[in-house]
Amino acid sequence: EQGITIDVAYRYFSTPRRRFIIADTPGHVQYTRNMATGASTAHLAIILVDARHGVQTQSRRHGFIASLLGIRHLVICVNKMDLVDYDQEVFEKIRSEYAAYSAKFQVPDIVYIPVSALHGDNVVNRSERMPWYDGLPLLSHLERLEIGGDRNLIDFRFPVQLVNRPTHDFRGFCGRVASGVVRVGDEIVVRASGKRTRVKSIVTFEGELPAAVEGQSVTLCLEDEIDISRGDMLCPPRNMPQFTRDVEAMLVWMNETPLRPGTAYIIKHTTRTLRGTVARLRYRVDPDTLRSHPADTLELNEIGRVAIECFQPIAWDPYDSNRATGVLILIDPQTNATVGAGMLVDRLVQPDTHAQPRESRHHLRRESSLVSLEERTRLTGAKRPATVWLTGLSGSGKTTVAKALERRLQDDGVLAYLLDGDNIRHGLNRDLDFTEHDRAENIRRIAEVAALFNDAGLMVIASFISPYATDRAMARGIIGEERFIEVFVDTPLEVCEERDVKGLYRRARAGEIPSFTGVSAPYEAPENPDVRIDTSELSVEKAVEVLIGRLAADGHV
Repeated sequence: EQGITIDVAYRYFSTPRRRFIIADTPGHVQYTRNMATGASTAHLAIILVDARHGVQTQSRRHGFIASLLGIRHLVICVNKMDLVDYDQEVFEKIRSEYAAYSAKFQVPDIVYIPVSALHGDNVVNRSERMPWYDGLPLLSHLERLEIGGDRNLIDFRFPVQLVNRPTHDFRGFCGRVASGVVRVGDEIVVRASGKRTRVKSIVTFEGELPAAVEGQSVTLCLEDEIDISRGDMLCPPRNMPQFTRDVEAMLVWMNETPLRPGTAYIIKHTTRTLRGTVARLRYRVDPDTLRSHPADTLELNEIGRVAIECFQPIAWDPYDSNRATGVLILIDPQTNATVGAGMLVDRLVQPDTHAQPRESRHHLRRESSLVSLEERTRLTGAKRPATVWLTGLSGSGKTTVAKALERRLQDDGVLAYLLDGDNIRHGLNRDLDFTEHDRAENIRRIAEVAALFNDAGLMVIASFISPYATDRAMARGIIGEERFIEVFVDTPLEVCEERDVKGLYRRARAGEIPSFTGVSAPYEAPENPDVRIDTSELSVEKAVEVLIGRLAADGHV
């Protein structure tokens, strides 16, 4: 009735040379979100410019959004040339003006074609009315366009969508190859845990394959039984995506309720669903001028750069290098409505609650020491320095066992150091609270300290509740698989409460302590810890003997 496009309409057609899917998207500013939806999967964008009116704000906005969404090919069709008498000067003026604007964003291939859709000029066949145009008509250009080079066949990324175990002797991981190539026999790593294995077979409904490439839906069977769940990212060990909680993105806001920094949202990234917040709105972009402006909020259809804090780490690549792993959406947890789409950019930010945004670190490098690890261990007595990570509920006996283990190692001539949760929060982590995000940051910092102490030749004993499995996996990744020994102090909750000399459980159940693990906050018990002890059944001395035995068996002492 209005004579304008409102939603995205898909049309399908084919020629002898190629099949096409056209997403007809609205051009008006109030439907920017619909245009972004249609452009998100496109290889090429055709932008129509009315020859009578020249380059308008709408045309600039379309080009900017197309470039933002990673489209590498633009065709600027100057339409209604019949209404300007097929004047070459009109076309050249529009081409010059748009070329000056498009030079500000990164699109490597932009083609300009004068057309008259009403009369078919330069749509399928060359127009005799515009002999001054020596390029291809629109359809011929679309048929000849090379898009194979746009595919990312280098960075293998496989977000696990489903763990398939139909029988006891078959275990496969289903998903779509987001990018790259994977072959039978390739070594891969689980990005979250750092555990490595090799591809045993690649299974499809039609049969097994020797390799799978970007876009194929397959089931990967692995040589080793390792812990992998939906949302985990499989990748090559020498070409891994970034794995952080804090990301920056160019965000297209799609909701009538404005964006308010600090609000919590559901985040959908590849096959993972988690929670997070938009910590900070850095600026809003004016699509007409591409200039950034300070802003406190984003309204419907506006675009801006934001800092996002995820409550758990995600495995991601910059959007300009990987469209599959470089995009996320924000969902309102109250309505389940999609409120924003974000394209991740290659710059990390420090959480605003802890420090100012860090400057670019590309100029930094790691410095090696002139003292080898072997020289250090001759002084410390540790054969292979490691971190014994004790996790469990408050009152489970972690610190008691940790202290006894530290004493035993010292008596045996092995220099060890205990990192205890309460002690650390008095100093290094005194700025952190007990929210899910701050708990994660607490663990990250401790893991970095433990890794440094291990590099110094020390045995480290870390005693932390560390209630979240992803946080412990992150710590394992920082410290190193071969140095990380996870000890689950699996003491029953009722026993922990009986030992509660500080009265913490009583206060938590009375509502005086929010987010208390085991009462008002969850504890995710390790499924396959390296060592499991229950101090309600084992004495402290026996528990220490178990840990010393494990350290000796692994060659650490």
